[in-house]
Amino acid sequence: MFLRSGKPNAEVEVPVGMSLMRGAVENQIYEILAECGGNMACATCHVYVNEEDLPRLTAPTAGEIDMLEYARAPRRPNSRLSCQIVVTDALDGLTATIPEEE
Repeated sequence: MFLRSGKPNAEVEVPVGMSLMRGAVENQIYEILAECGGNMACATCHVYVNEEDLPRLTAPTAGEIDMLEYARAPRRPNSRLSCQIVVTDALDGLTATIPEEE
């Protein structure tokens, strides 16, 4: 699974068992603020998942959907909180992009 930022060469691979948010923080992807530390109490880890990859993810919970309303960047059908996406083998090759506005 890859997490991309708008900065050149700012692509990181996130290992199995780790959330996208944690992978971003540990790799100094500073566009992911992760103010709540992954407790789904903010929207500072908002990402856009490639639309063709969405069926491989579990559906967002009602809490995640509600929290996405507070994201700085526009919410899209492929918006997710990166703290809620834990990498598994089934997600191999999935790509998420950090919104420019974050």
